[in-house]
Amino acid sequence: MDLERRNEELEELYLLERCFPEAEKLKRETRLLSQWKHYIQCDGSPDPSVSQEINTFISLWKEETNETFEEVIGKSKLVLNLIDKLKLILLETPPYDLQDKIVTQYQGSILELQELLHCKFNTATEILLRQASTLADLDSGNMEKVIQDENITLYVWANLKKNPRYRSVRFSETQIGFEIPRILATSDIALRLLHTHYDHVTPLRPVPTSLQEHTSTITNLVRDEEKNLEAAISKEMQEECKQEENESNSVHEEEIKVEDQGETEVKMSSVQEEPEVTKCELEMKLISETVLAAQLLLLENAHEKPSDLDDNEVDLCQFTTLGGVYHLDILELPPQCKPMKGWMVVEILKEGLQKYIYPPETTEDFETEYSFPPIEVTLEVHENVIFFEDPMVARWDAEGKHWKTDGISNVSYKSEERLITFNLETFGPVTLIQDSHINMPYQSWELRPLDVNKVLLSVTTIFAEIQIQIKENLCMLASIKVNNKKHSSILEGRWMTPVSFITALKEAGLNIFPTRHSHFYVIINYKVPLTEMKAYRQMALLSSAFAFGWSRWNMLCDSKKVVFKVREHLRKEEPIEDPNWALLMFSGDRAQRLKIDEYSDTFSEALKEETEFHSTLYHMVKDFASEEAMEKIRSSNDQFIDSVGHMLLLTRVLSYS
Repeated sequence: MDLERRNEELEELYLLERCFPEAEKLKRETRLLSQWKHYIQCDGSPDPSVSQEINTFISLWKEETNETFEEVIGKSKLVLNLIDKLKLILLETPPYDLQDKIVTQYQGSILELQELLHCKFNTATEILLRQASTLADLDSGNMEKVIQDENITLYVWANLKKNPRYRSVRFSETQIGFEIPRILATSDIALRLLHTHYDHVTPLRPVPTSLQEHTSTITNLVRDEEKNLEAAISKEMQEECKQEENESNSVHEEEIKVEDQGETEVKMSSVQEEPEVTKCELEMKLISETVLAAQLLLLENAHEKPSDLDDNEVDLCQFTTLGGVYHLDILELPPQCKPMKGWMVVEILKEGLQKYIYPPETTEDFETEYSFPPIEVTLEVHENVIFFEDPMVARWDAEGKHWKTDGISNVSYKSEERLITFNLETFGPVTLIQDSHINMPYQSWELRPLDVNKVLLSVTTIFAEIQIQIKENLCMLASIKVNNKKHSSILEGRWMTPVSFITALKEAGLNIFPTRHSHFYVIINYKVPLTEMKAYRQMALLSSAFAFGWSRWNMLCDSKKVVFKVREHLRKEEPIEDPNWALLMFSGDRAQRLKIDEYSDTFSEALKEETEFHSTLYHMVKDFASEEAMEKIRSSNDQFIDSVGHMLLLTRVLSYS
């Protein structure tokens, strides 16, 4: 392949890949418009990105007292929406556009809102328990209350009768509840199970600083180049002006002077136009370089595994909390409301809702074992979460600020009823966890066009087949099969932005998005990040007209090369059973069509007859593509190409299959 043709191909690729910085510009404009859109909505809700507005909202809500549980639930919808907006801003804004003080402000607001919301639920629980005697069940004499909402479920039981034989607490004719020891059955206590369908307990993940440092270095280099160019242009303009001035002074009077002045204006305007064009080019170069750096760092693997973990601490790089948090509390029953001369009188304790310490801190070990045994708990697993294996139970260690697996025993799971039972030594927040990499490595994958600016990405794992549709700047879960059976999900048919979509999939237990630490927990087919990144970008460019698929030979070529199947696909209907795939090998700067096919006996890098090497995948497929296919590629939407590339970069199908 001669040098001249190589340069021509790379130049054409550079022009095609302008779609990535163009898409980033559109995303930046959208982020800048979001505040204005919120302002013109005039719905009375605060803009969470404006510290003054969110601080005022928090202060005003703190002043509201005596809110019932139903009232707090109503307000919680707005609070959860504000938290989600702030989290989304932090996730969608590239690290090179995030300032440290903004990250600190947003995360501080998130923590304040989370703490205040939980505090409000505690106060509302206390108000509810003060009325326990008036809400007592006629049969048992005890109070039982269940409040359900889309975001929380509350189960409360108040022990009013203190019957030593009443040891099994079950809510609303379900199996959800507790088996309590005699000492609790005879105490003035209440049991609370507050299931928040979200997780406000796990600490917020820090924004990756290495990415900020790396991309800011590139940004500074390009900005320096821009300043140097502007200085050179300014100098050139000054010299032009000086030259024109000297010429006008050397000629006779007004008639010629007017002519010279006209010429000067024309030349000045042309010189001014040039820097505008050059500045625009530099801006695109700046965005292009920072986007490239950010994409490359998405594929960089961490060099060290998290090692500073306590005994029995859950490694959150390996496991994910799913289905929210179950806040389990044994509470001291507050003084009850009493009727008096037509009034309801109640003693309000200054210290508020108090927890009942179980087991007591001052008992002997022998006494604890028999008088204060572990409490059996039965919980319902959230219906919108998928567990591919029996879930593990973890408890929150408030002192260490992490999840731990000790103090939990006799765990059993009924998958059909979605009930999990276990014994718990001490009460507090508990959650269910699943291996984040349970669906890795993938068994196969395929990316194929469906329509104009619309593709389907299929990822097959040992447990599931996940199909994702991508169109323009949106993604949707098209279907999911678990153990070869169709599984319905609340996410199906809902179009979301890529970042929101990925977050929703992870929260549903459908994690096919490796992190920089994932290679420590799963066997991968390591590929050089630069090669992998270039492959994903160029596959995204071609995705409007070409289908790509997994090849078994990708495991056998070295880490500097990737091998995958490709074929032209212009029809909207389902693909035929055994399509005619071509095998391509790509090293980042050289693409070739292989002589072997998927069913050959041995791997060979031999070039297919009557084909030649190219510098890019685009020019490689151009050799055997139809004109219609090439036209579809050239007319693809920038945001669509960017979304496909983003999904490929985050699923990493070439190194995790």
